[in-house]
Amino acid sequence: MARSRLGVALASAVFAVLIATVASVLAAKPGEGQTATVTLVGAGDIARCGYEGDENTARLLGKIPGKVFTLGDNVYPDGTLHRFSRCYHPSWGRFKARTKPAVGNHEYRTPGADGYFDYFGTAAGERGKGYYSYDRGAWHIVALNSMCAYVEGGCEPTSPMITWLKNDLAAHPSRCTLAYFHHPLFSSGYSRGKPVVKPLWDALYAAHADVIVNAHDHVYERFARQTPTGAQSERGIREFVVGTGGAELGGFNYTAPNSQVRNANTRGVLKMRLAAASYRWKFVHVAGKSFTDSGSTRCRP
Repeated sequence: MARSRLGVALASAVFAVLIATVASVLAAKPGEGQTATVTLVGAGDIARCGYEGDENTARLLGKIPGKVFTLGDNVYPDGTLHRFSRCYHPSWGRFKARTKPAVGNHEYRTPGADGYFDYFGTAAGERGKGYYSYDRGAWHIVALNSMCAYVEGGCEPTSPMITWLKNDLAAHPSRCTLAYFHHPLFSSGYSRGKPVVKPLWDALYAAHADVIVNAHDHVYERFARQTPTGAQSERGIREFVVGTGGAELGGFNYTAPNSQVRNANTRGVLKMRLAAASYRWKFVHVAGKSFTDSGSTRCRP
């Protein structure tokens, strides 16, 4: 009888441990013992009244679940609240509740990018700064403001934004990190890249960030992993330029080092599937086009 009671007690204890373990797993946040894959999808250079490009790319967003990111120049020719309400809102604005935006140079054609901050509200980060971060699954995501001339202290290594970025990355030592902002450091497009954003790259590279997504040039381009100085490296950051959100398309005037894929005649969005220690990307084209680009990479060690 005593042995029987002991067996029942042991069985009960084991069952209680199993229940507690299951509950702990279910309650864990993404990235804490879970390997849930999450989706980010977006582009930059998006809406202009009288054009259908943004309507076509918005149809893609309607078919892809997940968080939407924008990469600046969200509306043309300027970023007044009136333009956002009339030109952006009917298309990409349908997904405003799940959008995490970045600001571009056309928004600053309105003083202080006031229309941008008025339209997106708290989703755009602190008013006047335009940089913030959040987590998705196991990933840490950072949205930055590459309009350096309009940000306090600019993009200098000791500026408030770079100081905030370094502190934010140190406080979120995630296995994988993605950042997005308007201007690319590297580009084969007409801008040829903007060296002013290199301090952003320096801070992200030092913190082992994996992906940077930009726009500004109205093209799609994917680069090999590289360092902030442009040296190809398996420990480098992969950059995407996705200025294909709906505005007029641009072109290329040379081929930048480490450029792997380029297209200047297809609007579309970049879909990122973010797993616990890796990511997959796919350029999703609008109806009537065929260009695509896809692949996968593990996060930096």
